[in-house]
Amino acid sequence: MPSSGAPATSPIAPEQALALLQWQIEMGADEAIGWTPVDHLAPPQREPTQPPAAAAGRPPPAAAVAPPRALVESAAEPAQSARTLAARAETIEALAAAIAGFDACPLKRTATNTVFMDGNAAAPLMIVGEAPGADEDRIGKPFVGRAGQLLDRMLAAIGLDRSGVQITNVIYWRPPGNRKPTAQEVAACLPFVFRHIVLSRPKVLVLAGGTAASTLLDTAEGITRLRGRWFDLAVPGLDAPLPTLPMFHPAFLLRSPERKREAWRDLLALKAKLAELS
Repeated sequence: MPSSGAPATSPIAPEQALALLQWQIEMGADEAIGWTPVDHLAPPQREPTQPPAAAAGRPPPAAAVAPPRALVESAAEPAQSARTLAARAETIEALAAAIAGFDACPLKRTATNTVFMDGNAAAPLMIVGEAPGADEDRIGKPFVGRAGQLLDRMLAAIGLDRSGVQITNVIYWRPPGNRKPTAQEVAACLPFVFRHIVLSRPKVLVLAGGTAASTLLDTAEGITRLRGRWFDLAVPGLDAPLPTLPMFHPAFLLRSPERKREAWRDLLALKAKLAELS
């Protein structure tokens, strides 16, 4: 044994490594908790300097933002037509009918169904995703595929279900091949999204995924940097900013399960905000 107390540096034989791994699995250690090993013998690193609010255990203040003007004020004919139709809708039912009858978005010609919303239109929490997938297009409801099933489990983890939320997307028709919607397609649907928010007046808005976040937040940052941060979103037609939380889309979490730890922290923050505002 080295006199310095340092671990031996000779490489372990492959059969020994395999036996050790098998033993760990039998003991229940069947999941990695990090991508890189932790050197517990290394000297401790200095903690980064924290702002006063974080040091006191308080969350940082929400950033005030507004949706991108290029989308809100799009001069394209579909966007102008959508603004006119959305403004006329005085109820959620009238808005759903207006969207179903809207033919100016070319995505409607290739979709099977219009996918507007699911859940409770009077719920305090609204979740806005990207666009319908194949299952949503077939059934006519948002978040009903594998990503939707994960969303249901995420909501259940903080004591919610679809009767306590309203779920929609920034696009109401499935893009061919599940491609990312274009800016023109988003601009054509955005007036209906705003009107939906104004009519239902949720207390909290969750933006699920990068497309929803980039559509409603005027920032070039990606969802990895935006998630977990609160924003006060100025929605046209509302007299006060709306607390808004970007989160990872459930479909992303299915592809990257190692990010579920961050999603859990965001869910806890969401639960705390809903309790604060109730």
